[in-house]
Amino acid sequence: MNAGTNDKIMRDTVTQSLQRDARVNADRIGISAKDGTIVLSGHVPSYSDRWCAVQAAERVYGVRAVADEIEVKLGVSSVRDDSDIAEDISQALKSNSAIPVGVTTEVSNGHVTLRGEVLCTSQQTDAQRAIRYIEGVHDVSNMITVKPRPPEADDHTERVSDAIDSMADLDARSVWVSTSNEGAQLHGDASLVR
Repeated sequence: MNAGTNDKIMRDTVTQSLQRDARVNADRIGISAKDGTIVLSGHVPSYSDRWCAVQAAERVYGVRAVADEIEVKLGVSSVRDDSDIAEDISQALKSNSAIPVGVTTEVSNGHVTLRGEVLCTSQQTDAQRAIRYIEGVHDVSNMITVKPRPPEADDHTERVSDAIDSMADLDARSVWVSTSNEGAQLHGDASLVR
């Protein structure tokens, strides 16, 4: 099979995926495919519709990348002031206990930028998920940085010591642990309990 045939099959499969997803109105979405890359274009009435279309395309086996060129064109009844959108976003973030207080947002013409630092990627994803369905949002840029808290050296020492103490066949009374950024070192004499 040549590349052109594979691209056509991929485009048709993505089209079917979009049509099967009840959250997506595929009528106004254009799809092109080239070497496993899908380009989605056209327009949808909300950011959540756009997000759902991208997800439907990404689910297709063989899709390596999705270029999202879908434009959000809000209906007249969905157009809102940025201040109203920002207020709804603030409430959504506050009501989700998984999102740290330090996450902030900027709203400009319906475009939302998320900023701040979180401890894990799930918190970063939760912040974007919390605002996905807010009416009036055109686009979201997730600029949240994931910065895991470095474990304390004493925490490592305690955990390694506890692990040694829990070994039933080892007399750990004469073993002590020291830790640093490079790792853990065991010192002393270890003898097996008979």
